[in-house]
Amino acid sequence: MKAFKNATTFFHNCESAKGWEACKEFAIENAKFNAQSEPITDVTKLEDYVNWMKGLGSITMPGCSYKVHSSAYDETTSTALFFATFTGTHSGDGGPIPPSNKTTNSEYVYALKMNDDDKVESMTKIWNSSWALRELGWM
Repeated sequence: MKAFKNATTFFHNCESAKGWEACKEFAIENAKFNAQSEPITDVTKLEDYVNWMKGLGSITMPGCSYKVHSSAYDETTSTALFFATFTGTHSGDGGPIPPSNKTTNSEYVYALKMNDDDKVESMTKIWNSSWALRELGWM
């Protein structure tokens, strides 16, 4: 199941704030991104989302972490799902306010649609961003 292995590696590289260089071999060029979450609604390219995560994890919330609760692969739809919790403290530059030193524990799901070459062709992030923004003192 190479597709699920590639999706898993992509997920961990993205969530570990390694950036596009560590993720691009697992995705097609110009892969799509979608989310109904305020901070990232305008992001439409997977590369841009991965780089947003890199900035969040290396600058705005250095030392952030995540815990995977469940993952699965649906061979019928070629879709990998990852359910996890992101934990981060706003201690660095970035964000809408100076560092608040507040922490969020925010649950989310990645739905990664894989193509016939076992690469990510699109991603949907399911995330209640309002919860995270309130915990961080950003709203």
